[in-house]
Amino acid sequence: MTSFLVIFGTGEGQTEKVASRIVEVLADRGHDARAVNVKDRPSEVDIEKADAVIVGSSIHIGKHGRKVRKWVKKNREALAGKPSAFFQVSLSSATEEGAEEAAKYVDEFVETTGWHPDRIGLFGGALRFSKYGFIKGFMMKRIVAGSMPDVDPSTDAEFTDWDEVDAFANDVAAFVEGRLGITPPE
Repeated sequence: MTSFLVIFGTGEGQTEKVASRIVEVLADRGHDARAVNVKDRPSEVDIEKADAVIVGSSIHIGKHGRKVRKWVKKNREALAGKPSAFFQVSLSSATEEGAEEAAKYVDEFVETTGWHPDRIGLFGGALRFSKYGFIKGFMMKRIVAGSMPDVDPSTDAEFTDWDEVDAFANDVAAFVEGRLGITPPE
């Protein structure tokens, strides 16, 4: 059985939902998988005990979470020594028009951290109007009105393609199984 560590950072919770779904898919394949929020002291998590690591981050105001970037920089050497993957959750990935912008965020993350994951997944995020404060809510409603006119700002909206998340998790698992010479579990 392969052990996967999924480290993630989230704003309003969509990246956590994606991380949890990845863990479910890996567990369904017979692997041991655990998700840890970067804010929950992942320095106490022994990365060396994991066979593979998946890191996920949301995008807010064009940036990945500071704690995720810091964790990756600190653990860059360990990450380079084992199979690894990165996933990003953003509104840019929710539309075809935003795909290029979403890819630029990943390029910037790789350049900033110096980590080159084996697999990368880009997933649409969510608008959590119910969780935004007054100022952020006002700003998000203005942004959405200009770029996503079909979105109703009186309710939350989710843009994650769960089939894409499942495919990413299965691809990462197959890659890790192949790299480590592990026969996929029945």
